[in-house]
Amino acid sequence: MTATAKLTKGLRTVASDIAQGFFEITHNGFALLGLAVMFAAIALTTQPEIRQAGEVKLFGFLQSRLGGNAAEGVDVEGVDRATASNPQDLPKRQAAVAFWLSKKYGIAPEPLSTLVAEAYTVGARTKLDPNLILAVMAIESGFNPFAQSAMGAQGLMQVMTKVHGDKYDNFGGKFAAFDPISNLHVGVKVLQECISRAGSIEGGLKFYVGAANLDSDNGYAAKVLAEHQRLTQVANGAKVPFAAPQVIPASVGAEPTPRESATRS
Repeated sequence: MTATAKLTKGLRTVASDIAQGFFEITHNGFALLGLAVMFAAIALTTQPEIRQAGEVKLFGFLQSRLGGNAAEGVDVEGVDRATASNPQDLPKRQAAVAFWLSKKYGIAPEPLSTLVAEAYTVGARTKLDPNLILAVMAIESGFNPFAQSAMGAQGLMQVMTKVHGDKYDNFGGKFAAFDPISNLHVGVKVLQECISRAGSIEGGLKFYVGAANLDSDNGYAAKVLAEHQRLTQVANGAKVPFAAPQVIPASVGAEPTPRESATRS
């Protein structure tokens, strides 16, 4: 065998060895990839929170690749921050309340649907009538989550943040006063404390509005209870007419002096 033939045979042997090695590496690599995919699928099936986090990250990545949307300032997470839901998805009683409140207070039914559903959920847990919770919201702020009184009561249920700021710790801090759901939860907690302290709903409402030590609460408790009665009738299927709403912002948890009370609208 000539030197050229030996060289050619040696090169073929080396090439064959390289090809075989590449095949084995690739084969093993695909096997490992298959195992990784299988374990990932099992993890995503059994751990929904991992799947949800992955979906959010993947969706965000895909959106980031769409340069046109990024340039236009499209916020794909905006709908997740919206406090709104479809009123048609509510139970019949809750839907009736949401639509009635929407018409009376000029508020879109979608955000009201979320508030109504949350009031019913929290009410069942705290043993408070959900329609009483909604009546307090109605009289306090007219369902304006950004309302603030001259006394500093804030949000849907007009909680005095400077008095009850610690109650927002579990919601991330005092700015949560302007988050409708957080304000609802804190307001319900304050209302519970007031009712427990007074021993009755009417007395608790006087505490809630800061008029416990005053001769009059300026009709606050009566207005809340009247709205509560109307909402109960609506929930039971009655057709209840309504007049223009009267909103009375509270200074929750703070019992004002006569001078302070006189300065309140």
